[in-house]
Amino acid sequence: MVIIGVTDIHGEVGCIDRVKAELASADVVLVAGDLASFGAARRDAAPIVDAIRAHNANVLAVAGNCDDPDVEQYLLDEGIGLHGTHRVIDGVAFLGCGGSRRNWGATPNEHSEDVLAGFLDAAAAGLDPDMPAVLVCHQPPLGTAVDRVPSGQHVGSRAVRAFIETFKPLLCLSGHIHESVGTDRLGNTQLVNPGPLYDGGYAYAEVLDRVGAVDGVAAVEVRRV
Repeated sequence: MVIIGVTDIHGEVGCIDRVKAELASADVVLVAGDLASFGAARRDAAPIVDAIRAHNANVLAVAGNCDDPDVEQYLLDEGIGLHGTHRVIDGVAFLGCGGSRRNWGATPNEHSEDVLAGFLDAAAAGLDPDMPAVLVCHQPPLGTAVDRVPSGQHVGSRAVRAFIETFKPLLCLSGHIHESVGTDRLGNTQLVNPGPLYDGGYAYAEVLDRVGAVDGVAAVEVRRV
């Protein structure tokens, strides 16, 4: 299964055309939040979703901290939302958590660590623990190469890290920290933050779609256009 992951579009619908060939080639396209910008609602997220689905119908997404919470409901209404839930495609479970932990308090979709933990637990509820899984989470886990701001401080989530260490998904796609582009690993979980799509970054991953897959990510890369 080939996955293309994008994040932090921030309303720049024109940047989607830059990756149209990559989107079209994927089995699944994942969107890890901040479709629109700073409180924009579903009417602002809809053109982003429509532009992505013009190239690939298999899209799954969560909202980011800059998206109004109504965007999360819009994604669920469209049948592509993963926040607090999961979907299984060709033997791979995709589960999600939107928003971010409380960092700056100035964006509309921030939550406490306890609330994030609840969203993550809800997303995994009922899943076979042996099924290969991919986590789509706008907020990266704490203390990794994908959650560091320019000062060197780690600003990720303890709840997200604890969930990854317990649930052990094969892959976690995150965004949020624009400066922390790269890949890392927590146990057997591959982490990737491709950086903002408006800046040309996207993630490419190949996941082995079989039950009981261990080290089931054949490739995970940050690519640029």
